[in-house]
Amino acid sequence: MITLPIFDSSGSEVGTYDLDPADFASSVNKQLLHDVVVMYEANMRQGSSRTKSRGEVRGSTRKLYRQKGTGRARAGARQTPVRRGGGHTFAKRPKDWSYRLPKKAIRRATRQALLSKFLDDEVTLLQDLTIPEPRTRHVAGILSALGLAETSGLLVIPSHDDSIWRAARNISNLWVSPAADLTAYKLLHQKQLVLTTETLDLLREGPLKAVPAGVEADDAEATGEEEAA
Repeated sequence: MITLPIFDSSGSEVGTYDLDPADFASSVNKQLLHDVVVMYEANMRQGSSRTKSRGEVRGSTRKLYRQKGTGRARAGARQTPVRRGGGHTFAKRPKDWSYRLPKKAIRRATRQALLSKFLDDEVTLLQDLTIPEPRTRHVAGILSALGLAETSGLLVIPSHDDSIWRAARNISNLWVSPAADLTAYKLLHQKQLVLTTETLDLLREGPLKAVPAGVEADDAEATGEEEAA
C-alpha cells in the first residue's frame, strides 16, 4: 500500500491518500516502456526531408568539355554529384516513420508508467485545482508553493479545462493533459506528476484500471499473437 500526502494550493499538507499499486499494474516492464516511447517518438518524426538526384537538377546535360586533350580531369554534365550544385548520389525521399504497437501493449505501458511514478515518489497530489481566472501567475504560484517551479511537470486534470490550459500554456516546463489523453510518453517525459484526488479516483476507476490477473495473461497471449501476425 502506498500512502500519499495531500496538499492544498498553498502547499500545506491537509491529509493522506492510500493507494494500492495493484490498481494499475502488478509490475513495471522497462522493455515495454522503452518500446512504447520509441514508437511515440518515431510517430512524431516529420519524415519530410527531400533532396534532388542528378536527374532532377536543372541544367543542360551537355558534356562540359571534351574527354581528352584539355589537361583537366574528365568531366560529364554539370549535374554530377562531385560538382557543387549537382545532384545527390543517394537522394533523400520523404519517408513515413510511424508505426503502431498493439493497443493492449500501449494501454499496459500507460498503466505501468503511471505506477512507476508512484514507486519513484514522483507524484504530487492536490486536494483540488481551481483558479479564479485564466492567468499564468495562478498556476505558477501553485507550482512554486509545492516546490515544483524548477522541475518539469505533467499536470493531469479530470477533463479538458480551457481556463487551466490557458493559464499553464506559458510555463515552458509544464505539460497539461486530460486524464483520457494520458500516455506513457507524457508520463515518462516529465519528471513530476501533479494530480488532484478527483483525477486519481478517475484513473483508478477508468480505462487505466488494472484488469484481473487472468485477463492480463490472456491479453499478453493475444498481444504476442498480434505481434507474430
